[in-house]
Amino acid sequence: MTITSWLAASRHTVVLTGAGMSTESGLPDFRSPRTGLWARFNPSELATIDALYHRRESFVEFYQYRIRTLQQCQPHDGHRLLADWERRGIVQTIVTQNVDGFHQEAGSRRVIELHGSLRTVHCQRCGESKPSFVYLHGVLTCECGGVLRPSVVLFGEPLPEKAIDQAWEAARQADLFVVLGSSLQVSPANQLPLVAKRSGAKLVIINWEPTELDDLADAVIHQRKIGEVLNELNEQLAEVDP
Repeated sequence: MTITSWLAASRHTVVLTGAGMSTESGLPDFRSPRTGLWARFNPSELATIDALYHRRESFVEFYQYRIRTLQQCQPHDGHRLLADWERRGIVQTIVTQNVDGFHQEAGSRRVIELHGSLRTVHCQRCGESKPSFVYLHGVLTCECGGVLRPSVVLFGEPLPEKAIDQAWEAARQADLFVVLGSSLQVSPANQLPLVAKRSGAKLVIINWEPTELDDLADAVIHQRKIGEVLNELNEQLAEVDP
C-alpha cells in the first residue's frame, strides 16, 4: 500500500500542519537559525501576557512585525491542494498549529486552529474582535478602554478548549492521519498522531527534519518541500481515480 492508495481509500483523513507548512509561503518560524523569529526577537519574553501589560511597546512592535510579514505572504500550492482535496472529499479535517489563516484563504473550511489566528485582534477586556491590520495603523485600544491584542495563544495561556476537543475527536475518528511540516515537539499537538494510531489510523509524516514519532509512522518523507510532495500525490490520485 502507498500513501496515494491510503488517501484514496480513507473515509476520514485528518491533516495536522505545523510551521514547515508556513515557511514554504515565506513566513519565518520561531526557531530556524538566522531566519526564525528568535534571530530578531525573543518570543518567550514578548509573546506573553506580561509583555502585553508591562512591555507594551516591545509587544506591539513584535506583533506589528508579524502581521506585516503575514500580509506580504500568501498560501502556496500545498494549501490550495488541501482545500481542493477537502472539496473532493479526500480530506475531512485540517488541524493546524499555525496562526496565519492560509488554509482558510486557500479555501479550506474545516480548519481547527489550535493556537488561534493572527488575522484578528481582540479586546482583552470585552472580547470584541477586529481585523489585525488595525494594529498596523496604531489602533491599540478598544472603544471600551480595554487593550487590543492579537487573537493568538500567548505563552502561558491555555489553548482554546473547543479547538482541543475538536482536534481530539478528529484524531479518534481518523483512519489516515497526515502530519505536514510539524516537528511534533509541542504538546498537545504532538499527541494527536498517537491518538490516531491507537484508534487504528495509518500515520504519514512529511517533515523536512526527522521527528520523534517517525518510528511509529507507516510512511515518512524527509528533505522534501510539502507543496511538491502534495502535487505528486495529487497527480498519482488522478491516475488511481481519473
